[in-house]
Amino acid sequence: MASHRQRNLVVMRHAKAEWPDGPDHERPLAERGRKDAAETGHRLLAGGITPDLVVCSPAVRTRETWRLVGKVYDHKPHTVYDERVYEASAQALLYLVQETPDEVDTLLLIGHNPGVATLVNALAGSGEDDTLVRLREKYPTSAVAVLSLHTPWSDLQERSAHLTRFTTPAG
Repeated sequence: MASHRQRNLVVMRHAKAEWPDGPDHERPLAERGRKDAAETGHRLLAGGITPDLVVCSPAVRTRETWRLVGKVYDHKPHTVYDERVYEASAQALLYLVQETPDEVDTLLLIGHNPGVATLVNALAGSGEDDTLVRLREKYPTSAVAVLSLHTPWSDLQERSAHLTRFTTPAG
């Protein structure tokens, strides 16, 4: 089988949101969420993570999260607000990731729990033990997992990626 170039799947849970009355889809970020999202953007950039494509839930809190994270990038990646990300299961998110065009090297997926946490846990077949343990304990708001894979996006399967990084606002 031919070797494939490295790809990175960056999976972010939206930043901390308010809980006002009204539809869940329209919840805005809390003040802490706005701060955490901006800091996350700086952490991604400092870590050499520059997405080619962003797939984001269209919920207000995920859109605001991406707007604040994305401010650090001079070149704005193509962004798709996909309704399928909102309240998606891990399996639905995996299907969505598998649709990623071959020319994309780094995909940033911004979504919601429990789907994003379950997806990352399912895909991470390897990684540093302490990082895997932290990932499995909790996937808080603004958490980011970076998974590397050496297959086409369409071939991504459970346990086929390597967890290279898991960061949270608290460290």
